[in-house]
Amino acid sequence: MSALEKLGLAALHWIDPETGHGLALKALNAGLGPKGGPVTSARLRTHLAGLDLPNPVGLAAGFDKNAVALDALAKTGFGFVEVGAATPRPQEGNPRPRLWRLKADRAAINRFGFNNEGMEAIAARLEQRPRGVIGLNLGANKDSEDRAADFATVLKRCGPHLDFATVNVSSPNTEKLRDLQGRAALSALLVGVMTANAGLSRPLPVFLKIAPDLSEAEIEDVARVAEETGVSAIVATNTTLSREGLSDPQKDNMGGMSGQPLFEKSTRVLARLSSLTALPLIGVGGVGSAEQAYEKIRAGASAVQLYTALVYGGVSLAGEIARGLDRLLERDGFANVSEAVGTGRADWL
Repeated sequence: MSALEKLGLAALHWIDPETGHGLALKALNAGLGPKGGPVTSARLRTHLAGLDLPNPVGLAAGFDKNAVALDALAKTGFGFVEVGAATPRPQEGNPRPRLWRLKADRAAINRFGFNNEGMEAIAARLEQRPRGVIGLNLGANKDSEDRAADFATVLKRCGPHLDFATVNVSSPNTEKLRDLQGRAALSALLVGVMTANAGLSRPLPVFLKIAPDLSEAEIEDVARVAEETGVSAIVATNTTLSREGLSDPQKDNMGGMSGQPLFEKSTRVLARLSSLTALPLIGVGGVGSAEQAYEKIRAGASAVQLYTALVYGGVSLAGEIARGLDRLLERDGFANVSEAVGTGRADWL
């Protein structure tokens, strides 16, 4: 991290987290972030669900909800970027405050509730997107009469400008959204999304993002439904409702918790999925170092994503993790990251 980034990060931590987040996006657009582009090497280049990634370290959804910093993010070192979540109509989300930094735990709690400017505004920005692998997290409006149909609606509108799309039924901040993870509801929703995808001039890889709070039986159901409906990959996991292991005074705020305390829980779900399905997996939850990215990969992830760690390590962390991962792969004799996928799965089961 540069001295300027350290100074900026320290300043942002003195103000309201949501305001600080908005300022961070503006700083990126002003050219104050890394400018080297995706970190890559023969070891890091990988193939995921039809996508050629320069490295397997991606940006998770939520950091750039409205796709306002695509040009800047394409230069930061990430191998792929996911924006959103986008809903058909604009919505304000839940009342503020709705984001808390848990500095003692290097974590965060949010209850945003899919606040975004809507698919039309986001699609207009995606039309002007830079080169690179860019995807969109699909969401549903809180007051929708047919939430399942909302996902397909957003895909139809934005799909022509994307490289992949992620179905997000795992946010804890929209009432009853997680009910769509049940086998019958999930199957019906995904059939609708995949039908919409087939209607695109260029069908996309469609990912499914799940919660870390599922039971063993629910994880098995997710794996089966994903396979049956033709999903290209599973993203494990979203934020958790658990507060286990937290010590920060703000730990009891309502919302989904992300960051370091989620690492073990999410990695165990990832490893379990890896033992149940041959679908590619994307590991999310608590990734804040090259070592943790490597652990996710060895537990069964073909790629990883991060977000909360940027609050504490800055946007340059993406490149640092990718370069560190390259060194770890070299140390252990892997010619390519794909060779390491799942080699440590047993440690997490």
